Amino acid sequence: MTARILIVTGDAAESLEVLYPYQRLREEGYEVHIAAPARKTLRFVVHDFEDGFDTYTEKPGYTWPADLAFTEVEPGEYAALVIPGGRAPEYLRNDGELRKVVKAFFDADKPVAQICHGPQLTAATDSLRGRRVTAYPALELDMQAAGAIFQDAEVVVDGTLVSARGWSDHPAWMRAFLTVLRDKAPVS
Repeated sequence: MTARILIVTGDAAESLEVLYPYQRLREEGYEVHIAAPARKTLRFVVHDFEDGFDTYTEKPGYTWPADLAFTEVEPGEYAALVIPGGRAPEYLRNDGELRKVVKAFFDADKPVAQICHGPQLTAATDSLRGRRVTAYPALELDMQAAGAIFQDAEVVVDGTLVSARGWSDHPAWMRAFLTVLRDKAPVS
């Protein structure tokens, strides 16, 4: 049976941070499902940098259907978890059902890939304490408040947790995550 990977996301997730791992993991041979607060068409966004702005800008991005709702997720059916960034993690971290799902992956020491603002969700499950992580650089204080050891690097691997700062770090992020996956959950 092909190993399954779960991506958890919602509206206002960064388009590239959802679709790049979705396509790359499928290309590798994994079965990938996207879970969201409800089965619906999700509306992603595009974050970019423009001269004259102190932070990134946000524009409408792609739409994509969620395969299942968080309440339908059985963590035991999945070999690994991917948590994209964008604005979605800011409100998703308040979803108690999703926090249970995320915690189950950490409790089972399954591979977890997080990027950009995705660590806001893992921080809400108290899963980062004592771990080395990276995230969007503006989250350094949030990561420290969650008990994590923040490193400003394109990718940080701490056991089965693989984190990256943002979409420009995709190649290093997926390369490192696939190394962990091939060891812990190889494609059959």
